[in-house]
Amino acid sequence: MTNTHNTVLYTGVTNNLERRVLEHRSGKGGVFTSRYKAVKLVCFECGSNVEEAILREKKIKAGSRKKKEELVSDINSEWKDLFDEFFP
Repeated sequence: MTNTHNTVLYTGVTNNLERRVLEHRSGKGGVFTSRYKAVKLVCFECGSNVEEAILREKKIKAGSRKKKEELVSDINSEWKDLFDEFFP
């Protein structure tokens, strides 16, 4: 997730993406997302194994800003908000 100007990046794990994005948008998502207004869903990955998801999250968080930007751009080159597209 990012803010409207794409200046911050937030990475997290959830078992319910729609609910979690709505929490972030309502200011109940956590300190970081509330403080930096990270309300735009620009990238997500799906999986069925929570352990693998947590390892993936750690790998993404350990990467550089450039690596995170490349990951988003590879999936969503325009950095558009994907929420309404996937959760109409």
